[in-house]
Amino acid sequence: MYAIIRIRGTVNLAPRIKRALEHMNLRRINNLSIWSEDKKNEGMLNKAKDYAAYGKINDEVLKELLTKRAKSVNASEKVDVKKVIEELKKGKTLNQIGIKNCFTLNPSIGGFERKGVKVPYSLGGALGNRGEKINDLLKKMI
Repeated sequence: MYAIIRIRGTVNLAPRIKRALEHMNLRRINNLSIWSEDKKNEGMLNKAKDYAAYGKINDEVLKELLTKRAKSVNASEKVDVKKVIEELKKGKTLNQIGIKNCFTLNPSIGGFERKGVKVPYSLGGALGNRGEKINDLLKKMI
């Protein structure tokens, strides 16, 4: 599963990139969304790579994220983390389980990498594919 975090804002944003970000429920800075790994989602990630950071989330960080930040569609229901993780591994989406697929995170403690939010991760910045390093960023933002 991919964890996608919106890093940059909406100024001078092309309409096709804006639509891709809205489709992934990333309407504001520091929002996180979780998506499966398939061709359609990889195409949207390719469009949004200059405005978001993404990578593969591990189970430990996913459990911490769900316990602290998950919101149920029905406000009266509690979130059962173990059940949600099992359902995600079976291939269901968060919306099918009954959880909102938009998590609001805090700004990164200690900031982003030294070259800032306009440079790709491969060149020392914060954007684009981070692979497994997305988990370190998520721990700083939860």
